[in-house]
Amino acid sequence: MENKYNVVIDTLGSDKGPEAILEGARLVLDEFKEVNLTLVGDENVIKAANLPSERIKIIHSPETITNYDNPLEAFYKKPNVSVFKACEECAKDEKAIGIIAAGNTGALLVGVLRYLLNEKRTRPALAAIIPNIQRGYTCLVDTGASIDAGPTQLVEFAHLGTDFMKKLYKIENPRVGLLSNGSEPTKGNHLVKETYPLLAKEEGINFVGNIEGSRALAGDCDVLVAEGFAGNQVLKNTEGTAITLITEIMKFGKKSGNEDMCKMIAGYLMKTYDFESLGAGIMLGAKKYVLKCRGSSGPVAIKNAVKILVNIMNDKTFYE
Repeated sequence: MENKYNVVIDTLGSDKGPEAILEGARLVLDEFKEVNLTLVGDENVIKAANLPSERIKIIHSPETITNYDNPLEAFYKKPNVSVFKACEECAKDEKAIGIIAAGNTGALLVGVLRYLLNEKRTRPALAAIIPNIQRGYTCLVDTGASIDAGPTQLVEFAHLGTDFMKKLYKIENPRVGLLSNGSEPTKGNHLVKETYPLLAKEEGINFVGNIEGSRALAGDCDVLVAEGFAGNQVLKNTEGTAITLITEIMKFGKKSGNEDMCKMIAGYLMKTYDFESLGAGIMLGAKKYVLKCRGSSGPVAIKNAVKILVNIMNDKTFYE
């Protein structure tokens, strides 16, 4: 099969080291014959993985961002940071459909702003596509790229999420909710109260009002808008709750003698909330697709992130 797509992968920055990312690259090459990879990082480490040389391009860029670095300052002081080089390569390569990174979110955002900012120059937002109880998906935006965003930014996030759900899930008029501590228009902090009337009158936005955190997965909206700190908490609390429930179900199964039934229930939940699959957020507002995997992502998460890109290019839904 002719290779149709190039995907750029930053091999550095992961909690599990470049070896986990490179093993994910191996899974990608085995499963997706139509995909070539550009791997950015330490050339010696990448070569040691013995991947098929005819389907990979290596860009030597051995520096990475630490938790103590300011990403913006690092852009000017550390010329060989892998995530910046990966963004630059993705912008230059006409065949590149997107970039995958598992490192510092702030550094990825700086790279996107420098090399992949869209024509409208909208500030990108990090979105997570999470399953809801109506057997659909909700686009949660922002999940951590823009801490302390203002009201006009939240309106931009609503447009980004709306456009994404229209394109990927063919929803004609996506319902947009605003994360708050109460459903009434008078509830919320200053940011929520200032944003509510802006969304209510914004053209092109099907605003359905405030959504409480307890209803985040209820399917009451197709796009849930939040400031990055609050959105990140919703995402991580959702993951933590699901893991806790699965663990408790398995404990109950062992104690009660219903282990087989509980394994079946836990298996269903693990498949629905498969964090190796759902571990990639998407940076909305970039010229190309930018997927941000969790720092703890393993090889399967990297493979599934590439699957997401292939699905998008083949006009399928995000997690089909």
